[in-house]
Amino acid sequence: MTSGAQPGKTARDLCAAAEEALTEGAFRTGDLAGPEGLFGEARALAARTGDQAGEALALGGLGMTRHHRNLATLISGLALDGGEVDEEEELMRRALALWQQTGDAAGTARALFGVGLVLQVLRRDWTAAMEYFWPAFGLAEAVEESGDLYGRSEIHRHLGFYYLVADVRPHEAVRQLAHSLALRERLGDPRRMPSALTALGEAETAAGNPRRAVQLLGRAVTLARETGLLPWRVEAAEQALGTAREALSAAGDTP
Repeated sequence: MTSGAQPGKTARDLCAAAEEALTEGAFRTGDLAGPEGLFGEARALAARTGDQAGEALALGGLGMTRHHRNLATLISGLALDGGEVDEEEELMRRALALWQQTGDAAGTARALFGVGLVLQVLRRDWTAAMEYFWPAFGLAEAVEESGDLYGRSEIHRHLGFYYLVADVRPHEAVRQLAHSLALRERLGDPRRMPSALTALGEAETAAGNPRRAVQLLGRAVTLARETGLLPWRVEAAEQALGTAREALSAAGDTP
């Protein structure tokens, strides 16, 4: 964890470093203390300098760091601490309030998505989550225009999940998840590719396209292993691949 502001660094600079540390921690190493320290430093610096956008960015980053910590708890099979979930949601909502004050469309979209993420993934309430995901989707183009391809990809990915498991329309899920994957391919970060490939593969299986699903999920498994992703991420791709192969076999086809 860092201590004290880094000379010449702005809150946005610190947030950029924290985002990279968070990506590495969330996908490969499991280390979330480093990004949390950087986001905390950025938040303090922004508050001292009156940088409202920088503070909003840091608050959202702290919320996402907390989200990955809560997600790790879920993946491990442990019960979530209600207080931890409440704290994550509070961080997301404070970031949203600040972004709305700035009038920044991209920041507002990311913060809307953050609140929706808590409601969907941790509170298991799709109805409440979509009240935030829909307006985030409406501002998704602004997210891309700001240079945040991953942020827009995540909005489309969770909308794809909505059509996959809530308002079940597998072909629309495929459309949204294919767009999410295309954005990540443009981004070119191999750490973020397997999750998009896995989601699209699952949607293709649900849409009755197991051969296409096996192709996508085979790529996901290979890339997840080669990139050294966290074991549970590799296992998720492997399990989805197994399901797609079973569907392909049941259809009288072979990989």
